Amino acid sequence: MSNLLTHLTHSRTAAALVAILMSLVIWELLSRQVSPLFLPSPLSTFQAAIELWQDGTLVHSIFASLARISSGWGLGLIIGIPLGIMMGSSVIIGRFLEPFIDFLRFIPPIAFITLAIIWLGPGESSKVALIFYATVFIVVVSMISGVQGVDTNRLRAAATMGSSRIHTLLTVVVPSTVPTMVTGARLALGNSFLTVVSAEIVAAQEGVGALIWTARNYGRTDWVFVGIITLGILGLCYDRLLRWAADILLKRYNHTS
Repeated sequence: MSNLLTHLTHSRTAAALVAILMSLVIWELLSRQVSPLFLPSPLSTFQAAIELWQDGTLVHSIFASLARISSGWGLGLIIGIPLGIMMGSSVIIGRFLEPFIDFLRFIPPIAFITLAIIWLGPGESSKVALIFYATVFIVVVSMISGVQGVDTNRLRAAATMGSSRIHTLLTVVVPSTVPTMVTGARLALGNSFLTVVSAEIVAAQEGVGALIWTARNYGRTDWVFVGIITLGILGLCYDRLLRWAADILLKRYNHTS
């Protein structure tokens, strides 16, 4: 069994490397057919990344964006998880809040950028608030689904043993929603990356989104590609780190990512 798992792991790694190599070859061939302003080559993009890294622009942009994402996403989890559990386990709370949740979650965060700047100013608070808004509803809806999907036999068994509602919630419902909790967190993380670019383009001097917008002003398409690729790499690493932490910390709940 261990040999099989090792083979599968190596096969996935090899397949990923081949896919990346093929993408670079196709990218290179396409870049030779058009102007560098339209599509820079992989080499020129790599050189631009080195340039931005050496002068500190890329490093500061990465840390600025990650700080905003971590703050807004973290707040979304802190508020969204208990709120979703309450809405899923209480009919009264669920019916009261559901119209507001369903109304707000269909309004894109970018629609609130102007209001966020007016209400909270052009500083970090407005950007974190927008990321929080983009994440909290995903977490809430995921948690509601997780709570409502708890096996009724487990709930009946807890009630038969005389477990109180609070005790059942903490020992049966919450542990049962761990897989949904992790899935909601991962989906919310993706939305955080989508939102941070919009927020930084409108009102930020630092950040990957601001870097992409600055590249537009200078006609540096290679900087744009550096920003886009950086976002993809950061998102991939962040998601892998989240999955790794969930596998380690939530192993007792039979969670598998």
